[in-house]
Amino acid sequence: MGKIGRKRPRRGSLQYWPRVRARRAYPRINNWPARAEPGLLGFVGYKAGMTHIMIVDARKHSPTRGEELRRPVTVIETPPVRIFGLRVYGRSPTGLNVVGEAWAGELDKDLKRRLVLPKKVRTEQKLAQLERQLGTADQVRVLVHTIPRTTGIGKKRPEVIELAVGGRDAKEQFSWAKSALGKDARISDVFKPGTYLDVHAVTKGKGFQGVIKRFGVKLEKHKSEKGRRKVGTLGNWDAKTWRVAHAGKMGYHRRTEYNKFLFKIADPKEQPINPAGGLVKYGNVKSQYALIDGSLPGPKKRLLVLTYALRTPQKKLTTVPEIIGYSLRSQQG
Repeated sequence: MGKIGRKRPRRGSLQYWPRVRARRAYPRINNWPARAEPGLLGFVGYKAGMTHIMIVDARKHSPTRGEELRRPVTVIETPPVRIFGLRVYGRSPTGLNVVGEAWAGELDKDLKRRLVLPKKVRTEQKLAQLERQLGTADQVRVLVHTIPRTTGIGKKRPEVIELAVGGRDAKEQFSWAKSALGKDARISDVFKPGTYLDVHAVTKGKGFQGVIKRFGVKLEKHKSEKGRRKVGTLGNWDAKTWRVAHAGKMGYHRRTEYNKFLFKIADPKEQPINPAGGLVKYGNVKSQYALIDGSLPGPKKRLLVLTYALRTPQKKLTTVPEIIGYSLRSQQG
């Protein structure tokens, strides 16, 4: 006989619960890091694929210091974004409330594929009105839209996202946002190689899956009465509980990868990254691209949001490792 009352960990992970599916294909950022320097606190890019680079280990106490290392990296195409609006927020007992917003006078024609554009934009009047209300404002953010025509994914409809602005107070943030209204911003203006980033994305959608794949439930024995790929019991008939694994939709969740190291920002014309025939399921990278350490969530062509790290690691690289080569072979990722 086996042990009576034997215990074991439950099957499946409850790290994320409830497992809510995302409302849209690119994430919304709830927490932004604070920076005293005026400028964007984040940027966006399209996931293009993965490759590997050869670097020289520059860690001070590493046993392989000075030797060549192979690191997997994710290629993100980061075309410029256009700042077409700014939004002023005020603090209230229930959180942040929108005080008002102003749009640029000239708007991209492709933006009407995403939003209903106003017939007449009173930019100067709106800016003057918002500037008088800065005394009670808490922070200022900008509205940007992507320019997917400059990429190789064959897309015209832009994505619209709100990005936070750095600055010591709302007046300094407003001054920077006002000067940048209607202009394009590049990733090289926001981040520099050697920066630690938090990458926000929506994971791949897996569709309707069973409990084995969805929760990692152990397979039943081959003589199980109701089937092998099912849970042994659904619990009490009267007391329904969400702790029992069920089949259902899996994936397409908003997730964040913390402290991802930015190795490189480059232009494909100066430093080629495209293999022969282009990246698998993506095509050729035409705009600026970024190489970020490790893998990132989401399928190819999905929009990722890059932000400054909220909590940088205690042991971090102080210098950017020397990249001595990377693969131009077409790889899955």
